[in-house]
Amino acid sequence: MDKKLITYLTQRDIRYTVYNHPAIFTVSESKKLNLKIPGAHTKNLFLKDEKLNFYLICCLGDKRVNLKELKKHLSVKELHFASLEELKKELQTTPGSVSLFAMIYSSSVKLLLDQEIWDSDLVGFHPNVNTSTLVLTHKDLKIFYDSLKCRKEVLKIA
Repeated sequence: MDKKLITYLTQRDIRYTVYNHPAIFTVSESKKLNLKIPGAHTKNLFLKDEKLNFYLICCLGDKRVNLKELKKHLSVKELHFASLEELKKELQTTPGSVSLFAMIYSSSVKLLLDQEIWDSDLVGFHPNVNTSTLVLTHKDLKIFYDSLKCRKEVLKIA
């Protein structure tokens, strides 16, 4: 697991349960493994706009993100996936391991957290590696969210 993340969580008394599993790169792979991890399952999209502003979108794993609506909400003309190099530079992680927890590495990326994730009693995210999942209660998710130094927003993602 990401040692900096574990230190970050420990220093803020954020509690979590760890579920170790084989490497998972996609939501569909996760479903095939049928891991029985409790709570809301998430997917995380690292996007950029035409002005090279970066966004991390965290939503339910089976949700289809309406990019047209998201562009309108963000008042941008274009929105597409950032490159592998940009992901590594901005969030210090790799595809398949992207999650809310990577936001400890950035103050310039804007976090967009889906209302359904926010409202969940339990929610799971990869701890910046895709071989485990950390499950948090809403209380601990709130502590983590409030601790971040980035621009952030909880919104209904369609």
